[in-house]
Amino acid sequence: MFTSSTPNPQEQDDCQSEAFRLWQQGVQQQQAGELAVAMKSLQQSLVLFQTVRDCQKQAQVLCCLALVAYTLGDYEGAISYSHECLSLAQDIKDLQMQVQALSHLGNAYRHLGDNHKAIESLQVCLQVAQQLQDERSQVAALNNLGLVYKALNDIPQTIELQQQSLKIIRQLQDHCGEEQVLKNLGNCCYALGYYAKAIDYYEQCLAIARSLNHSRSAIQLLKNLGNACHAMGEYSKAIVHHEERLQLAQQIQDTRTQEQCLDSLGITCETLGDYTKAIIYYEKRLELARSLNRRSNEQQILASLKVACYALGDYVKAMEYQQQMK
Repeated sequence: MFTSSTPNPQEQDDCQSEAFRLWQQGVQQQQAGELAVAMKSLQQSLVLFQTVRDCQKQAQVLCCLALVAYTLGDYEGAISYSHECLSLAQDIKDLQMQVQALSHLGNAYRHLGDNHKAIESLQVCLQVAQQLQDERSQVAALNNLGLVYKALNDIPQTIELQQQSLKIIRQLQDHCGEEQVLKNLGNCCYALGYYAKAIDYYEQCLAIARSLNHSRSAIQLLKNLGNACHAMGEYSKAIVHHEERLQLAQQIQDTRTQEQCLDSLGITCETLGDYTKAIIYYEKRLELARSLNRRSNEQQILASLKVACYALGDYVKAMEYQQQMK
């Protein structure tokens, strides 16, 4: 369609229109999850924008190509497109496009295990975002840097980056983002054995999850809180959290979580030496497992019941559970 090396004005307009159409088509295909055809549309669009020498649009299309390649797991391709995008963005002094290209570069390098280059890219990304006073891009860069340091098992540095991110997110009043960062901070502190600090972050996170009616998130946080309290030897508090989690699981009819809660409650009661209460929880779990025909779970629960009955000295009941295991 466009054959001359230097298109005349009409050809140039047609070329620009077709390039834009293909770009928009590629974006729509990418959003629909049609990644292979999106890649093809975007590549065709890029060639046409190169023909008319529109550097701004070339950079934008290259950024889209980097994202599609990244989503496809083609991290080498994502890096190649991101470098091209970054070079153009620097030529035309488009700082916002530089932020996007550097973000894609950092994430792709992280997936390839090249953590040094990932950190280098994301630190520059953060600096440019700060120069732009783009707080959301700063948060993204800090969170992505945190993922790299987490992969390096540098948890203290991960915590420091997440705390910086939390400060900005709170200024933005982004409650969903705050919930996620608080959860990450809790998990990092838990991994380091800082259980009291983990509990503090989890409790803050739980309050936000409840205010947003994020039941699934609240269920996970109550589990984390129960585990952290258990690790600190605060078994009574652990029971309270597991009970709350059980109630939420019942409300949303999540039977697998209900089973997990009843098991955690039984174990915690055994730790306290309250075998009578442990048996009550295990029996409830057994009833639930049988109603759902979970045979493997049933055998495990019967074994727990047998042990608890032996601990109580109720050998007759222990033998009954032993016979049911056959």
